[in-house]
Amino acid sequence: MKKFIVLAVVVVLCIIAMFMAVVTRFPIRHLDVIETHAGELDVSLILAVIMAESSFNPNAQSHAGAQGLMQLMPATAADIAGRMRMYDFEPEHVWIPEINIAMGAFYLNWLYARYDGDITLMLAAYNAGLGRVDTWLADPQFSQDGRNLDTIPFPETRNYVTRIGQFQRIYRVLLALPSPGRRS
Repeated sequence: MKKFIVLAVVVVLCIIAMFMAVVTRFPIRHLDVIETHAGELDVSLILAVIMAESSFNPNAQSHAGAQGLMQLMPATAADIAGRMRMYDFEPEHVWIPEINIAMGAFYLNWLYARYDGDITLMLAAYNAGLGRVDTWLADPQFSQDGRNLDTIPFPETRNYVTRIGQFQRIYRVLLALPSPGRRS
């Protein structure tokens, strides 16, 4: 009986440690801003995009020049600002988490609408650019019907779409838990 109790305690401690590791690895930050700007998209999806893009580092900058939490390219940010009627937008505003999230969520929603609610196309365009996705859709090698991708030719983009799906499943579970552990 004593061995069973020790084993049970070890199992419980392992489960708690794994849970803590997941909560630490997948933070939930800026939830109020994300909820405000989610639009048609699930909050867990936007959290997953932020996690994949910057791991919630507001100062993240890619080698290609993408900036902030949602890794917006300067030209894309300027275009989004115009679409959002942000007439006082300055390029350095992308470093402000609330603005970056608002712009990134707006762009994701715009892509979602442009691709008729297809999450895969939306995410592929967010990662590789909508010009590339449109080119792939027009190529029978990648799309039989011109509306769906049979394959994503860029391994990085294919892995990105898969990773977002994995992260989104984790965030769905975390969001379903009681909220005291969340950080803003």
